[in-house]
Amino acid sequence: MPNIHLLDGKKISFKNSIDGFELAKKISKTLEKNALIMEVDGQLKDLSHQITKNSKVRIITTKDKEGLEVLRHDAAHIMAMAVQELFPGTQVTIGPVIEDGFYYDFARKEPFTSEDLKKIEKKMSELIDKDLKTRREVWKRDAAIANFKKIGEKYKAEIIESIPKNEELSVYHHGDAWHDLCRGPHLPSSSKIGKAFKLTKVSGAYWRGDSNNEMLQRIYGTCWASKKELEDYLHRLEEAEKRDHRKLGKEMDLFHFREESPGSVFWHEKGWLLFQRLIEYMRTKQRLAGYKEINTPELLDKSLWEKSGHWEKFGEHMFTSETPDEKTFAIKPMNCPGCVQIFNQGLKSYRDLPLKLSEFGKVHRYEPSGALHGLLRVRAFTQDDAHIFCTEDQITQESLAVTNLILEIYKDLGFKNVILKYSDRPEKRVGEDKVWDKSEAALLTAIKKSKLEYTINKGEGAFYGPKIEFVLRDAIGRDWQCGTLQVDLNLPGRLGASFVDKDGSKKVPVMLHRALFGSLERFIGILIEHYAGKLPLWLSPLQVMVLPISEDNNNYAKKVFEELFKEGIKCEVDLKNQKINYKIREYSLAKVPILLICGKKEATDNSVTVRKLGSEKQETMKSSQFLKEILNSNRLPLK
Repeated sequence: MPNIHLLDGKKISFKNSIDGFELAKKISKTLEKNALIMEVDGQLKDLSHQITKNSKVRIITTKDKEGLEVLRHDAAHIMAMAVQELFPGTQVTIGPVIEDGFYYDFARKEPFTSEDLKKIEKKMSELIDKDLKTRREVWKRDAAIANFKKIGEKYKAEIIESIPKNEELSVYHHGDAWHDLCRGPHLPSSSKIGKAFKLTKVSGAYWRGDSNNEMLQRIYGTCWASKKELEDYLHRLEEAEKRDHRKLGKEMDLFHFREESPGSVFWHEKGWLLFQRLIEYMRTKQRLAGYKEINTPELLDKSLWEKSGHWEKFGEHMFTSETPDEKTFAIKPMNCPGCVQIFNQGLKSYRDLPLKLSEFGKVHRYEPSGALHGLLRVRAFTQDDAHIFCTEDQITQESLAVTNLILEIYKDLGFKNVILKYSDRPEKRVGEDKVWDKSEAALLTAIKKSKLEYTINKGEGAFYGPKIEFVLRDAIGRDWQCGTLQVDLNLPGRLGASFVDKDGSKKVPVMLHRALFGSLERFIGILIEHYAGKLPLWLSPLQVMVLPISEDNNNYAKKVFEELFKEGIKCEVDLKNQKINYKIREYSLAKVPILLICGKKEATDNSVTVRKLGSEKQETMKSSQFLKEILNSNRLPLK
């Protein structure tokens, strides 16, 4: 006689075991109609699952994150089913849910085309209309391997062989004919998926992500709870394509990549000016906040990484080199150990704390070539790192100071919508519980005082301390995880850091790891896409282009350029013998914020005609007035 406890606190008792269908019906007719799966004592289950004992149960609909994920999971299965009906002999491999959609990898000799995607979508709609019932079965390992080998699914058989022998193997049937190995859960029937789905693209993918394995074909798709949500998402995709930083980076002449150094940026002059301007702004903000900037070597002996614990946990992602004297060095994947070495130089007192050490440190991490993506995923990048050495009693005030600094900087750069994610202690951790209590309380206090929306990721903190992640929402509604604040109860002790306390005893400091952007390269990519290339004037690598209407006006145009250049304005003058309309179009595409038109009238009046990016209007003013206005606009956005 199970007692079912619901989220709202209600309790329902049943004489016999009950499944999710009956429970949803008992609660309300609306819920019965909208139910997709359920959560029983923290585990996701099909609605057909029998509840035999007292349990906490949550019925999941499309309003829940898990509901949207199961829609996409079923859509992936129905896509695979459609592919195999349309293209017999195609093998299905792995088909997970991903952010905003799903994919499936297929083994097929002939490449899928855009026309094939349309056919697959049509067949999916037909299968959804058939309202194919879903059925779950548990199979024995040997029987499952034999079954998939028999039907020509060698990849599925290989997957089963790699699953631990004590793990239950479940197979899901959609209708009578098609089935797949899957943990589930799944919808009761195909009609629950609805028609708010679309297949978006095809790409190549190695089997199990290993470049030594055969190449498969990956079909991506998206699925939503309503047609409106699908349309909004496709609009975001369209906008994202227009804002792609790789395309804009080329148009604005900022950077490029080469095969000779995969995942490393070749910065052009304008791109490097943007990079340096961002550092200039960050450096000023940090100095005002009491940080001392340092710089540590990029190459460090393997022994230091072993002592810090990074070699064991991160070694496979590090680039290494052996010297003729048989020593092994590693290019740093992070700045923390080097920073601790600077703290360790000289005796430190409690009076020196908090000590805030910042570094724009170049780090290198191995990323698979298939994961690299412009500035957003690279192997070599610059971290805007800082490490704050403090006492346990200072954790709260320093955490709040970091949070406020990060929010100020994001606001200055045009990001007003920020979400915080808080992760507390995991099961496996270092440090005493009383210190964890202080650390967690400090971070939560900082979050609450920020008055921002936040979520809690229970048990997802680092093994050495709790953390906050700062998530930005850009102009088209995409979320980017950027800044982090982590409390470290482990590394300072491992590397011998200490300070002399008030009573004369030696104590190990707490270390706060703090990154505002995370990676400057990645953040520049985010900035370019957020502003669609139309960066704020103070940040633009080329702020003004001076354009003479004809060769007769070249001398005056050069004079205007020199006046601006002497005042530190990033400007150029174009003296090429081309039509003015052609030049205006060229530099508008390059996203130059201001074009100054200089003709005979302007030369006579000592004026300029100002044309701003994104506006068809032009304004003529004295060159001295323009200089005054642009100098005011070019200041760093500091309080």
